[in-house]
Amino acid sequence: MDKKIKIIDLHSHTYYSRCGRDNPRDLIETAIKNGVDVLGICDHNYGIADRKRQYVQEVRALAEEYQDKIRILCGIEIATYPNLYDLQSPDEIQDCDYCLLEHIAVPETIVGDLFAFCAGLKIPCGIAHNDLFAYCDSRGFAYKEFFEKMARAGIFWEMNVSFDSIHNYREHQYVKNFISDEEKIKLIKDAGVRVSVGFDSHRCEEYDGERVRKMNTFLAEKGIKTVDDTWLLAK
Repeated sequence: MDKKIKIIDLHSHTYYSRCGRDNPRDLIETAIKNGVDVLGICDHNYGIADRKRQYVQEVRALAEEYQDKIRILCGIEIATYPNLYDLQSPDEIQDCDYCLLEHIAVPETIVGDLFAFCAGLKIPCGIAHNDLFAYCDSRGFAYKEFFEKMARAGIFWEMNVSFDSIHNYREHQYVKNFISDEEKIKLIKDAGVRVSVGFDSHRCEEYDGERVRKMNTFLAEKGIKTVDDTWLLAK
């Protein structure tokens, strides 16, 4: 491809997540060293808890400090298990640029109608580390109609490329299935669903920028719409 591909990672954790350990500044420095152009810090809602204002302020301050080196976005990963979901009002997350939803396919999820749930959060929503084809199968949704509705609603789908000790060095099978299935690729492309990339970093020393770069390149080469800072901030 002729033009430079923007390398984007919208899923990374810091010490604001219970499972994270890194200082946000160290995470940003790691992303810069790995050639990332846009980094989304996206800590867990239940780890941030009542520090949401502090969290956003810290991420925004770092975004301004590093603006000449990297674009920093402020996201939040929202757990939809009943015991982990702590939002009393969508106003609590309105200062974030986007959110990623997890656990939407488990029986215990508080998410009923996915589209109504996302609309109620009032910020751009993505679906994290979930096989949406299997999700459709389990609920009897037709792929074409479901993904076209996702595109119209502005809900994006994450290709999670994590490979680290926190995730037991396990690659997500849904990602492997997707990139090797031309029919699925064509369906997502034709539906117009936007796809994001996330390494899901929890330890700076294990960050693998090459996995992030490869997935961004794959999506660009396949002509799949991706989630970038321009699109998110225009929502």
